[in-house]
Amino acid sequence: MLENQAHSHGGKKLIVLGFATIAIIFILYTRYQNPELITPDSIDSIQRIAYGFYIILLAAFGAIMYGIYLYHREKVEKKGKDIATIIALTTWNSRSRKVFVMTFVGYGIFFSLVSGTLVYQPEVNFVTHYGATIPSGFVSPCCDEPGYMPKIIVYLTEHVGLQIIPINLVLQVIVSYLVGLNASIAVSAYAISKKGRGMSTVGAATGLFIACPTCAGTFLSIFIGTASGIALSIALTQLQTLFIAISIPVLLVTPFVMAKKLRNADGSCKTEPTK
Repeated sequence: MLENQAHSHGGKKLIVLGFATIAIIFILYTRYQNPELITPDSIDSIQRIAYGFYIILLAAFGAIMYGIYLYHREKVEKKGKDIATIIALTTWNSRSRKVFVMTFVGYGIFFSLVSGTLVYQPEVNFVTHYGATIPSGFVSPCCDEPGYMPKIIVYLTEHVGLQIIPINLVLQVIVSYLVGLNASIAVSAYAISKKGRGMSTVGAATGLFIACPTCAGTFLSIFIGTASGIALSIALTQLQTLFIAISIPVLLVTPFVMAKKLRNADGSCKTEPTK
């Protein structure tokens, strides 16, 4: 019991530490986004700080993921009757893990396309227009709105590249995780509904659509971008980011709504965890 509590507290601490670290480095980096303060002598230092930004960001992601794993495992082992335990038990099986991974990767790719992380410009030759070397990449340390720097630019081919923006990267990981979690719970809920164990098929299937509340906005962005050209698509990037950020509370609430349908009358879970 003490070991489980240690895992739980350790998991929560790692999650909080990871998110706090991300918030801190974003706030601190805004100090280096004033073009008037950038001098030729300071650019090398800012470049090194930009590299450090991404190293710390990746470390924070690692802490969060490991913290979630510890917290999830503790909930499964404890087998309580709270909603968080129901979510953990429902998703602690091979089928749910496969659904989660496929959804996480698939939505991540989808997000990359619509957020401008993965760039495809058939009418622009990166070598001719930007003097790029194929393949190549660099970190651009300055200057843009808070959260949009430092930016990683990668040229993969003459027409395909990557534009990694910090705030979009964080949102991509968070939203892809939540969409994957929603999908894995919805699939389990649908399987239970087919067995007639107390949850309507309509309610379970609805969860599959709720799992992607950002899709309407992203499809709108694609439509407008295609109709009006690259310039308007780029102008919509920040609006798209805001829309996706607003959808996060919906993605956070939905698993708890679906999990309530997966509880027995005594509060226990209708599914048992499997390897």
